[in-house]
Amino acid sequence: MSQLAGLFAELAQKNRKALIPFVTAGDPNPDFTVPLMHAMVDAGADIIELGVPFSDPMADGPVIQRASERALAHHQSLRTTLAIATEFRKTNGHTPIVIMGYLNPVEIMGYEKFADAVQAAGVDGVLTVDLPPEEAEECTALLKARGVDPIFLLAPNSSAERVQKMDAIGSGYLYYVSLKGVTGAGHLDVADVEAKLAEIRANTKLPVAIGFGVKDAETAKTIANLGDGVVVGSALISQIEANLHSPAQAKQAIIELLTAMRQAMDN
Repeated sequence: MSQLAGLFAELAQKNRKALIPFVTAGDPNPDFTVPLMHAMVDAGADIIELGVPFSDPMADGPVIQRASERALAHHQSLRTTLAIATEFRKTNGHTPIVIMGYLNPVEIMGYEKFADAVQAAGVDGVLTVDLPPEEAEECTALLKARGVDPIFLLAPNSSAERVQKMDAIGSGYLYYVSLKGVTGAGHLDVADVEAKLAEIRANTKLPVAIGFGVKDAETAKTIANLGDGVVVGSALISQIEANLHSPAQAKQAIIELLTAMRQAMDN
């Protein structure tokens, strides 16, 4: 059983849902990320999604795009993102890390070298935004052979057949994009999410984490009642952007937001 599968099984036994913060590696500077990851765990995070900065992040809204720009200005890359995961693992061996990014840097590195590097860094899952399951068999096989879960994105218009395909080739969990559009956009329609989740669950046995629209503790609580995990990204990175003059204040604001979400989800 993978680290992610074990975590979701443990949470299900406790009737708890996973809190999954997303941050961009190296934003606002490379020295900030590892201490922030530890602080997020202390605030109640169960899994950390670590974004690999990319010059053309097509699925991301302006907030995360700017985070990538800030990280890239510090020469952050796929390799240095994995170095951050390695550093985090020196003092935390249990909190799952999911690397989330785009296919281009992976292809440049090469699938096998990427799978080896991910395993060596102690990464538990990989979510490649623009790698569809129909084209992912080579990469997913290499990851699974090394105990790393390949994770896929589900959209509001994903068919039952596509859910089944992701269930067959993916592992760890499925990430349901609850809004049409980019990260941080739009208003969450809870009724739509609830209806789609029923359809998804009929076609997969994997846990389902929900993101793209979680902004505060109230939203996190609502989403936790529908899925197995709650992903929050833009709301956290907005705190970094609002406190570029003081990374310490940014970290404290993120801790407070995650703590409020954890409490709301557990209550």
